[in-house]
Amino acid sequence: MSVVVDNTTETRFELVEQGELAWASYHLEGSTLFIDYVFSPPALRGQGTAGRLMTGVVAAAADKQQKIVPICGYAATWLQRHKP
Repeated sequence: MSVVVDNTTETRFELVEQGELAWASYHLEGSTLFIDYVFSPPALRGQGTAGRLMTGVVAAAADKQQKIVPICGYAATWLQRHKP
């Protein structure tokens, strides 16, 4: 099972599947987590990888009691469809 990791050095959440790296870059302002961009490599697209990544981002934000503000269009659409 793949695990979403908060790579604080790179300020992005990361998920490795099939040897490929999907990631969501972010920045913090106080207790607000801004999702700047979500990337999934072409080899993983259409397989739900980005959705699993976003599920991990939402869980991490909930653990830290952070509000999520999507800047990225994919993140905004995903959050609308999956009301956390």
